[in-house]
Amino acid sequence: MFLSRNPIRARLAVLAAAATLLTVAPIGVTAAQAQVTRVRQGSSADVSRASWSGPAYTMNGSGGIIAATMNQAIGAIRGGSGSIDVVVVAGSGASTPECDVITGLSGVNSCTTLTLTSASDGNNSQVNTDIRNAEFVYFAGGDQCRYVAWKGSALEASVESVVAKGGGVGGGSAGHHVNSDIVYDACGGSATSAIALDNPYDSAMTFTTGMFRWPNYADTINDSHFVTRDRMGRLMAFVARSVKDSRTSGGKAWGVGVEEGASLFIDRNGLATLSGPSAYVVLGDHQPEVASSGQPLTYSNFKIWRLTSGQSYNFANRPTCGYYLKSVTNGVPSGSLYSGTPITDCTTPPPTTPPGGGSSYTEVESNDSRTTANDVTGRSYPLTITGDMKSSSDRDYFAVNLASGQTLTVNCAVPTAYDADLYLLSSTGSTLTRSVNDGAGTDESASTTRTASGSATYYVDLEAYSDSGSADYTCTVGKS
Repeated sequence: MFLSRNPIRARLAVLAAAATLLTVAPIGVTAAQAQVTRVRQGSSADVSRASWSGPAYTMNGSGGIIAATMNQAIGAIRGGSGSIDVVVVAGSGASTPECDVITGLSGVNSCTTLTLTSASDGNNSQVNTDIRNAEFVYFAGGDQCRYVAWKGSALEASVESVVAKGGGVGGGSAGHHVNSDIVYDACGGSATSAIALDNPYDSAMTFTTGMFRWPNYADTINDSHFVTRDRMGRLMAFVARSVKDSRTSGGKAWGVGVEEGASLFIDRNGLATLSGPSAYVVLGDHQPEVASSGQPLTYSNFKIWRLTSGQSYNFANRPTCGYYLKSVTNGVPSGSLYSGTPITDCTTPPPTTPPGGGSSYTEVESNDSRTTANDVTGRSYPLTITGDMKSSSDRDYFAVNLASGQTLTVNCAVPTAYDADLYLLSSTGSTLTRSVNDGAGTDESASTTRTASGSATYYVDLEAYSDSGSADYTCTVGKS
């Protein structure tokens, strides 16, 4: 028995249209044991055409179809003529609310709802035939943990083939999540902003990378129901984790948060245009100052673009201005996260002052010994130092001045590309204290106090223990 979320409209509409309703069993399973439900509305025959004019994408903040962006996607794929077949992929339920809307839109030949209830259903032959014959695939709302289980299955390749032929893909809520390069999969439970900022490595913060990477949409992580459920804080933590865990290709990550009732239409050239209330693009372009298990997040100067209906963001040529800045210090955001004064001057670099004041410094090679150490004695503190372990034998030295009674504290966020160890040295090079935690991406912290009279030079020494790479470490140096 099939149940509808709107039985009068949906079921009568299906019957009135003389749609085909089939139950399809997985390979080697009888119809009585079927796990896949297939409901087709509209024409029983697929359209045939040599080429299409996409790809086109819709990214929705909630599960329902947004007619405005769906119409844009259909029009872009059709190229002004013909009609398309649409497939809706769902992980639960037996109703067809998405196809009920889609079949009423101009240029749609058919809409087929496929409800898959297990990971093995991603290899179902009828499922993959339907998807490969379609020109647009829409992932319904539900549970993205079910969807990422299809990573590596035939379904993944089938969806990719639709985009490759000039079709399109989209999704809402969970379906929005699964269409980003990095997927917050929620397989460990649902994280709130409070949980994510308090501990970005909480058990609910789980991710899947490498399922879909759509053209022009690399290094992104999506979030939905954005303002209504106050998810900016957790998207910031998603971005910080993506950078820290080296899930992106260039040490930067873009979060895309779409509000309920809103939808981004992304054309073949990477231009995203919003229909509906609001959407936000959040850029993290450096290593977090603090992102470690059990510790609150500290991350300076997230760049945030706020879009309202009709406004655009170019994912192919990502803008360098128009954002406002927000920081998180010890898990606490710097004021309201959903608004700010945009920086409109694209020629002036953004502020480099880290949260809580102080200054920033970027390592200058060669600083592989005490005699060639980068001198940061004249900087204001706390000082944020960024650099990298360019080789497996790299050692980076920084000279710091301490007065009698002052305590030097250093916290280093180490990327997952390598393992690095931290040493605090006296003016003669003796090791005063060290932090040598095992494992790539494991952070290091150490402190020492000058008890002698007068002032003296001390050295912060960060050494590659294993592996290397261009991913930046970030050390916060404080004096108290």
